[in-house]
Amino acid sequence: MVTDLAGAVRVLSLARDYIHRAGLQSEVEWQRSTAIAGFTESEFLRESAWVILCSGFRESVVRRVFDYISLCFCDWESATAIAEAKSLCINSASRSFRNETKLTAILTIAQMVHRNGFTAVKAAVLADPIKELAKLPHIGPITVWHLAKNLGLDVAKPDRHLVRVARQFGYTGAAQLCAALAEASGEQIKVIDLIVWRYVADNPGVV
Repeated sequence: MVTDLAGAVRVLSLARDYIHRAGLQSEVEWQRSTAIAGFTESEFLRESAWVILCSGFRESVVRRVFDYISLCFCDWESATAIAEAKSLCINSASRSFRNETKLTAILTIAQMVHRNGFTAVKAAVLADPIKELAKLPHIGPITVWHLAKNLGLDVAKPDRHLVRVARQFGYTGAAQLCAALAEASGEQIKVIDLIVWRYVADNPGVV
């Protein structure tokens, strides 16, 4: 299949313009600053929860309730705090997000970190990020890439929006599209993912 890099670059340019006009540059700067070696216990708990909650839901829906859920889970202060207040965490969070399976998965991750220790958990993730993150409850073959990206690994997630854009320009998937645009622009793959995804997700039908 012939790829259309020029067409993909045009979409990236439109996406960058949208990011600036919409005042979303801080979101891009956050993604640009993440590094897989640097994530903290709090970031691991928060990003795992975010990805679990977003799976199958519109991001805008999760964003509206995430601050409240964060407070219910001790603001991701520590896995130990969450594990010790498990019933309160689940019961409080369920008032705004009534999906017990997902809330239980978030609790299970905190309990795992509490039991094994964050140092050991992080070391395992750094040794083999995709394999280790895929072991987490409610993290599947697609969402594992989302979580890895949010923790700082320079990868693209095979999100349906990105897959659609990739196929339109002759690429096999989100990873190939974002890698080509990263090489052409000098930007990180994970940042290309965010910029193009945000543009397409916020503006249905533009691509």
